[in-house]
Amino acid sequence: MNEASARSDPDAVLRARGVAVSLGGALVLDGVDLDVPPGAIVGLIGANGAGKTTLLRVLLGILSPQAGRVQRPDRRAGIGYVPQKISLDPHAPLRARDVVMLGLDGARLGIPLARRRLRGAVDDALAQVGATAFADARVGELSGGQQQRVLLAHAIVRRPALLLLDEPLASLDPVSARDVVALLDEVRRRSGVAIVVTAHDLTLLLPVLDRVAYLASGRAAVGTPAEVVRDDVLSALYGRPMRVIEAAGRTFVVADEAVTTA
Repeated sequence: MNEASARSDPDAVLRARGVAVSLGGALVLDGVDLDVPPGAIVGLIGANGAGKTTLLRVLLGILSPQAGRVQRPDRRAGIGYVPQKISLDPHAPLRARDVVMLGLDGARLGIPLARRRLRGAVDDALAQVGATAFADARVGELSGGQQQRVLLAHAIVRRPALLLLDEPLASLDPVSARDVVALLDEVRRRSGVAIVVTAHDLTLLLPVLDRVAYLASGRAAVGTPAEVVRDDVLSALYGRPMRVIEAAGRTFVVADEAVTTA
């Protein structure tokens, strides 16, 4: 159920309608609708346990909903994905460019790509995310922000129409997190890729978001940030009075004197 905008985008790269998911007998998502326009950045926002990762897995196609449907690009080439947690062995002899190369599989494309074309595609992806300087460094020895750049290059090396990222700002220091947000904005502007990103704190993402799907109690309020991040809309979503407060450069949602980051 969408509490904010119910608009439908005929040109949407991805369209979800009436998505419902139950896990362990608990209803996690209840009739969620979402359109992702071409070249847009869409934030899946909500507290831990609100269903953001579950919805992302449904959009990706690795989890089937009990109800509803999702229309998405061809997963083989049309979707790039950066999961929330990837353990990288600091001692593994795997360079940053090797990780990006793993995103290219000539056999899956039907015709093996020439080696020169492979190298060119990897170099281009590394350049797009500002990772050329450490392309030959061991990926396990890179900082968290640098690893995020490499994983992003891995996800976009095949030039997908849609890019899904699960909590890419988690565990990053504020400077690195801001850099990643600016990078996502630059990548979508240069390539036209649509981006869906999950986060429990929308403060850093808010300036670059075109649309928000705010999740709570299994439902989603969907629309532009101005349409969704409002007292009345979030109060309807939560089923109790809520307030949106700007303080110390951050956005908070307040209920019953308990403050939770939006």
